[in-house]
Amino acid sequence: MNKLSLSYGRMALCALTVATGLVAMANGASATPQLTKDNGAPVGDNQHSQTAGPNGPVLLQDVHLVQKLQRFDRERIPERVVHARGAGAHGSFTATEDLGELTQAKLFTKGKVTPVFVRFSTVIGGSGSTETARDPRGFATKFYTEEGNWDLVGNNLPVFFIRDAMKFPDMVHSLKPDPVTNTGDPQRAFDFFSHIPESTHMLTRVYSNYGIPANYREMNGSSVHALKFVNAQGRYTYVKFAWKSRQGERNLRPAEVAAQQAKSTNHATADLYEAIRKGQFPAWDLTVQLIKPEDLGKFDFDPLDPTKVWTGVPERKVGTMVLDRVPDNFFEASEQVALAPGNLVPGIEASEDRLLQGRLFSYIDTQHHRLGANFQSLPINKPLVPVVNHQQDGAGNISGRKGSVNYEPSRLAPLPASPHARSSALPLSGATQQQGIAKTLNFRQAGEFYRSLGKQDQDDLIANLSGDLKRVTDKDILHTMLSHFWKADAGYGQRLAKAVGADAEAIAKLAATLKE
Repeated sequence: MNKLSLSYGRMALCALTVATGLVAMANGASATPQLTKDNGAPVGDNQHSQTAGPNGPVLLQDVHLVQKLQRFDRERIPERVVHARGAGAHGSFTATEDLGELTQAKLFTKGKVTPVFVRFSTVIGGSGSTETARDPRGFATKFYTEEGNWDLVGNNLPVFFIRDAMKFPDMVHSLKPDPVTNTGDPQRAFDFFSHIPESTHMLTRVYSNYGIPANYREMNGSSVHALKFVNAQGRYTYVKFAWKSRQGERNLRPAEVAAQQAKSTNHATADLYEAIRKGQFPAWDLTVQLIKPEDLGKFDFDPLDPTKVWTGVPERKVGTMVLDRVPDNFFEASEQVALAPGNLVPGIEASEDRLLQGRLFSYIDTQHHRLGANFQSLPINKPLVPVVNHQQDGAGNISGRKGSVNYEPSRLAPLPASPHARSSALPLSGATQQQGIAKTLNFRQAGEFYRSLGKQDQDDLIANLSGDLKRVTDKDILHTMLSHFWKADAGYGQRLAKAVGADAEAIAKLAATLKE
């Protein structure tokens, strides 16, 4: 799919608009747009309700009044439970390498241009929350490819708090406001994370200055999860994706956060849209890291664990994305865009990452809840290629399907599948189970990240994290959390213990009992 296809679509839309106008004028209507009801009928009076005489009650037969109130009452769709606060922009992705030896995905053909829509977001806060919150940032990209839509759904940080989707609802509940007071409470979050040692790496990154990016343009992105590239022979390679900002990466220090909050709670959205309107189109390079299936067991950590980065695995640039258009309607684009890691195309598959496996269901399900069964027919979600299947009916269906055959297989109206789109074969052994992964290594990468920071960034991390730890009144929770950070790096733990006035010797003894 290329820019010519987009231009063709826009030309068709313009032709339809002109044709509609010609019909209107042929019927004697004015060329100037006029106010209408939802059925297209003109409105006679938009200032006064119909009443029974000059002093009587308002009449139910005033269809225009009733319709306005009905639609007003239904303007809000359910807010996203997570990633509610966000903003999006249109653009394009240009492949700079041909990856045919690795994947059948046609967007990775050198020189191919694929339209995209990107939605940036915070995670925990509601739709009216501040964009200076300490929080991961969503970085989700919808590629409108010639074989359907591919959604690369990720964050600005390369890891996550948990490794199993079973924990996801509880994690979010702990981070959301207290259900009694409706206010945030770090003790509730740390109470949860004190039982989840794998969270140490992500917590260290979130409480560093990377936890509050300066804006969306100067922010990197990551798939977090491993996916699979699958080639024409059905052979697969594990892959992680990362977006590298061409504007550079910049984050806010504690004093800068306070200054920004005093000026605006919408700074990131305003910065993105203002840059695009000025023609300063932000760009990101897309890179991949690759691991062959036979090499998966050679690491001393589990590469499919989303709490880990792939240390020592080289990155390879495969394309560049440019955002160059602000949506005409914020709600129709940024609020109704439905991004889900289950939206995959031939040549790209999900890995066995346990958190990703749960998200394959959860993200599609939440879009069905928010937007209805036909959410993928909305313009922002609609693929550029025809959708041909026997899904049918439901609220808001505009598919226009025809014919008596709404099933498959059929001799009356054959609808064959595409053999090249079959799933790859995964060798399996063993029995079903419910237990953790073997190679946990919960603390080491957190320590490595801490030591990679410069002195000023380390100081800011200690200040940011200790500020919330001081609000923990339960001694067991506090000491357990401090022992996790101590296990990651003794100097890191010592500084935090001192900052919150905890017994360093007791923390050291507790850390010594932890398994790496």
